[in-house]
This record gives sequence, structure tokens and C-alpha cells, in this order.
Amino acid sequence: MANFLISRTLNSIQNRNLFTSLSSLSRQFTSTAAAAEQPQSDGSEGSTFTFSLEGQEHKPNHDDSIQIKPNSSKHEKASSSVTMPMSFMTGSVVGKRFYNQVTTRKADDGNGWTVMLDYRTLKTPSKRPLKLPTLGLAKAIAAEWEYQETDGIRPFTMPLMKLACTALERVPITRHKVIEFLINRFNQDLVFCRAPDDNELTSDIHERQVEKIDPLLDWMESEFGFKPVVYSSFFGGKQDEGLLEAVETLLKKTDECELAAIDAIAGAAHSLTIALGLFRGKLNIGEAIELIRLEEDFQVDKWGLVEGGHDVDIADLKVQITSAAVFLGLSRRV
Repeated sequence: MANFLISRTLNSIQNRNLFTSLSSLSRQFTSTAAAAEQPQSDGSEGSTFTFSLEGQEHKPNHDDSIQIKPNSSKHEKASSSVTMPMSFMTGSVVGKRFYNQVTTRKADDGNGWTVMLDYRTLKTPSKRPLKLPTLGLAKAIAAEWEYQETDGIRPFTMPLMKLACTALERVPITRHKVIEFLINRFNQDLVFCRAPDDNELTSDIHERQVEKIDPLLDWMESEFGFKPVVYSSFFGGKQDEGLLEAVETLLKKTDECELAAIDAIAGAAHSLTIALGLFRGKLNIGEAIELIRLEEDFQVDKWGLVEGGHDVDIADLKVQITSAAVFLGLSRRV
């Protein structure tokens, strides 16, 4: 059932090429992440599972111990939640798996979807309910939790969960700063830096840049009315103010999930232009990764690949770009 729902969600998204490299992902989702509301415990007491930031009761030197906090009143309806620690956002192991089944259900207010660990509602590090905009995104995050091993919960294997926490907690508070940072870095965008064409050492890479990157720059001109200026200086160049204003206007119109995804892609790619290309459907995941690694792949083709270096970088980049692009697509209501 979960596999069917994920496939239907992915197929309904307009930019289908975005998910070409992830066709195997939906096949891995298990039926335990089904869209069904789990019944509450029959006991008179409910318990809240939280990851303690202090950990004084269990392990004084460990900040991620799990504490069981019963409700203060025995007459309260059985209800519980799971709150992620702040260390979830940093990537460290945050504790052993304490749940058996992962499901999704409608949020209590009917607006959005939540993830359930057994009968416990998943919450963000600031103890806000993890309320997601679409069922497809909730299913994907549920799958990340389902595939955690019993010996530990590893946030670095859950990029969609991390992006969801960023979108729900950090973007609403720092939205203005995120946009300001992206615009300030726009002049030093990766795709604006062009190798000199009058040097025999760089002429070949210049030709490859013209072939691969110029179509994206032409698209920017048609999309925003201003063609980006390319340069050959490490210190960057200066783009037209009209282009900066047009890009800033677009960023201000994004919702929290969209801006979180754009920021993540731009950070990994060192290029807001590539992030916007993915956002607007000009690029798919494979094309974006090719542009990001254009110069480095040219050197690899010429001098060879360093095992444990280049291959690890490629794998890490694929995870960052793919997860952000999938998060962007699954967060859109269609």
C-alpha cells in the first residue's frame, strides 16, 4: 500500500524528471508505513518519550539518553509523543530504536500529516508536532524511521527528516537572513565563473563550460529578463541589479519547505542558479550534479579518480542534492 501511494505521489508531480534517479527509492518503502491512525493505549496513563538534553538521570556524560515522562494526571487520556534532541540536527547517534511500527496519519487539526512511532506522535527538537504538508512527504520520512537499526537512530541516514525540521523550525525564524545570504552569495555563483579561453591549460574546460552551462544562463535570461554576467576572476563579478531583485522577489514568494530545499541545494552546489533550475524544473537531478562537478570531473577524466576522495565526494553530493530535490517535490500539494 505504501509503495502504491509513494509511486502515485511521485507520478503526480509535474517535474517527473526530478525523480529519475530515485525510482528504486519508492520500491523500498514497507507496508508498515501505512496511512492508518493507530489506536491509543488502553491504559489510564500515557507516557511521553523524550530524548533528554541533560541526561542527568541515566548517563551524566551523555546528552541523548531517553527518558520516560508519565503524564501528571492519571485521569488524562492516554497520549504520548516522541521529541527529537537538538543533536538530531548535527548528525550524531541519538539513541537506540525504541519503537516497532512506523505509520502516518492526518494531523489532529486536519491540516497536514504526522508520523507515528507506534502510538507516539513524532515531534521536532523544539517539541513542535512534525506536521507535514503532504502524505507523500510523510510516507518518505516514515520510511527513513522504519529503516533505522535497533542499535541506534542515525540522523545522517535521514536527510528528509532533517530538512523537515529545518523547514518547520529554522526557516520561519530566519527567513529574511536566509534570503539575504543567498542574494549576497549570488555574485559568486559557481556557474558564473568561467575558465579563460586564451590559455592552453584551460581552453578545453572553457569549451565544456560553454556547452553545458550557457543553456542554463540563457534560461535565466528568459526567466528573469536579465542574462547573468560571466567572469574569470576568483573574486567574482557583479550581476545586474535587476537580476538580483528578480531572484530575490522569487525567493520571497516561496513557502518554508521550498526555501529550505533551495537553500540546501544552493549550499551543496555553491550555486543558487542551479538550485533555481531544479526548483523551476529546468534541470533534473542528474543534470544538476553534472554541472556542479563539471570542472572536477574534467580533471578526473584527465588525471584519474582518487579512491576514498573523489568517489566519497560524489556520493555525498548525490545524497545532498537528491534528498533536497525529493523533499522539494514531495512537499508540494498537487
